[in-house]
Amino acid sequence: MTFGNPRMTFGNPRMTFGNPRMTFGGRFSLRRSYLDAYGVEPGNDGTRWFAMRLVYCWPSPKWQSVGVGASMTGYECRESFLSWLALEKRASPLTVEAYGTDLASFLGFLTRHLGAEPDLSALTAVSQADVRAWLASLANEGLVNASRARHLSAVRSFFRYLARHHAAENAAVKLVSTPKTRRPLPRALAPAAARGVTEDIGEMSDQAAIQARDIALFTLLYGCGLRIAEALSLNVRDAPRPGDDGPLRVVGKGSKERIVPVLPVVREAIAACLRLHPGAAPDAPLFLGARGKRLDAAVAQRTLRLYRQQNGLPEHATPHALRHSFATHLLAGGADLRSIQDLLGHASLSTTQRYTSVDEARLLEVWRKAHPRA
Repeated sequence: MTFGNPRMTFGNPRMTFGNPRMTFGGRFSLRRSYLDAYGVEPGNDGTRWFAMRLVYCWPSPKWQSVGVGASMTGYECRESFLSWLALEKRASPLTVEAYGTDLASFLGFLTRHLGAEPDLSALTAVSQADVRAWLASLANEGLVNASRARHLSAVRSFFRYLARHHAAENAAVKLVSTPKTRRPLPRALAPAAARGVTEDIGEMSDQAAIQARDIALFTLLYGCGLRIAEALSLNVRDAPRPGDDGPLRVVGKGSKERIVPVLPVVREAIAACLRLHPGAAPDAPLFLGARGKRLDAAVAQRTLRLYRQQNGLPEHATPHALRHSFATHLLAGGADLRSIQDLLGHASLSTTQRYTSVDEARLLEVWRKAHPRA
């Protein structure tokens, strides 16, 4: 098996599947995987070329045609699936990397379990017992039910792809039960605590520009229910301004766009932040870091961590907790679940329904008013 260089071979199954940590998301993860497999640095025998190919050019449409038919190895099946996921389904790079890591774990286990690298025909013969043994090995490694459920979901997607695109049916994977998980309830802040964050977070810095930036950012998170990544991806042209009643367009998970109304206090906070950056280009980041580049989420998280330590807030007081607070406080104020679902950008109403378990006082009040015998 070669990839453009006749000197580049992969005769050692440990290089392809033996290390479940092997990912293609960056130079260092690939280098570590090569070291784990061979004990030497990538050299001039073609391996360095392959590393550069993975880091800078993967996935490539050329890879979709590698190994078509029953002669496909498990490695080729995996790369074909990841290319399809990135190019056809337009999954994010992090999603592709996560799927690749989970499948590397599965195929690595099969290589050890079966005694040889599995090919397409071997994958169609995988039994329920094989999959359960793999899940048990993950449990022995310390993975919790939620992580094992994610791994199994990736494998199921992989087999669905093989069935649709390579006529490789395997019903055994569908019959394996998903490890039971209990989704944690959203942990919101009290209304006074959430309001205090938006008003006093500027005290964490003595620079006027950073003070205005942090106040604007956390006011936006609580006032509009945005994820931290959604807020930090905004540019100056997207900024809601005083006197403009238009909504804010947000691009969320899966590149889905939603429209969110903006409170006047949010517009004023963002306007105060922009006044300290006159002449900013429309395509410039709305929230800047100390070096003039787009603010990193870790900086915002660290700022709120320092604030909660100094003000006695609970450990769950994070930027995402402000999003939970937004939804919980809306529900307590009488908003319906469908409206909250649209504001949060949830694809499923069941995700939004978690907030009803948080506001038990409101549920009791509704029960008292609605039940004829209450």
